[in-house]
Amino acid sequence: MKRSEINAAILYVMKALRENKFPLPPFAYYTPEYWRTVDESEVEIADNMLGWDITDFGYGDFEKIGLSVFTFRNGNYNFPEKYPKNYAEKILFVRDGQILPFHYHWYKREDIINRGGGDLEITVYNCTEDDFADVEGGRAGKPGKFADTDVHTVIDGKKMTVPAGGKIVLKPGQSIAIEPGQYHQWQGVPGTGDVILFEVSATNDDNIDNRFYTSGRRIPEVTEDVEPEYLMFADYKNYYNPAVQQAERA
Repeated sequence: MKRSEINAAILYVMKALRENKFPLPPFAYYTPEYWRTVDESEVEIADNMLGWDITDFGYGDFEKIGLSVFTFRNGNYNFPEKYPKNYAEKILFVRDGQILPFHYHWYKREDIINRGGGDLEITVYNCTEDDFADVEGGRAGKPGKFADTDVHTVIDGKKMTVPAGGKIVLKPGQSIAIEPGQYHQWQGVPGTGDVILFEVSATNDDNIDNRFYTSGRRIPEVTEDVEPEYLMFADYKNYYNPAVQQAERA
C-alpha cells in the first residue's frame, strides 16, 4: 500500500468515529515525531501491537478489499508472564461495500459486534481437518480447503446452524461468535453505509494467526510515497526505541 493511502484511511476513520461519538485513547493521535520521545512506560503499546493497522491484504485495491483496525488492548503470546491479559479489543472499520477476504484463525476466538452504521454480510465455512493441521502450509500461502459441513455459531447468545457457504447479515447491535478454524468473509452491504465493528477476542497476533483461503498478506508492504502522519503498529520499530531514547535524554 502507498503511505498516502494509509494516511488517508486513518484520517477517514478518525473523522467517522468522532462524528459517531466513539472516542479513541490518546495514543491514537501520537505523531511519528512524538513516538521518538515516548519512554519505556508505554512499551506495552509497541510490544502488544496496539494502535492503527491498515491493510489491503496484498490485493492493491483498498477501497474494494481492505480493513481499517484500531487495537485498544491485547495480550502477548511471546511474553505471557509480562502481559497476562488473555483478551483483546479492536475497532474494525469497514467501508460501504468493502470486503474482508476468507480466512480463519488457529488460536483466536472472537466476537464480531456491529456497533453502528451499515449492515455486515458474513459468509462462513468450516475448514477441513487437514487444512487446520497444516499450519506451515497455511502461513506459506498454500490454498485452503472448505469443508462441506454445517457451520455452528452463536448470534447474540442464540445457537444457530448455517450450511457451508451460508450467509449471515448483522444489523447494527448484532454480534456473531467465530471459532478457530471457521473460514469467514465479510462485506459491508453496499448502499447501507460504513460499518463500525468491535472485536472482542482472545489474545491476538496477526503476524502468525491468519490463515487465508487464497494467498493474502495480512501486514502490507508499504511504499513510502509521503511521510506518515500517524503510525501503524508495524511502524513502531522504526520510530520507538525506549532504551536509546532514554540514553539520549540522559
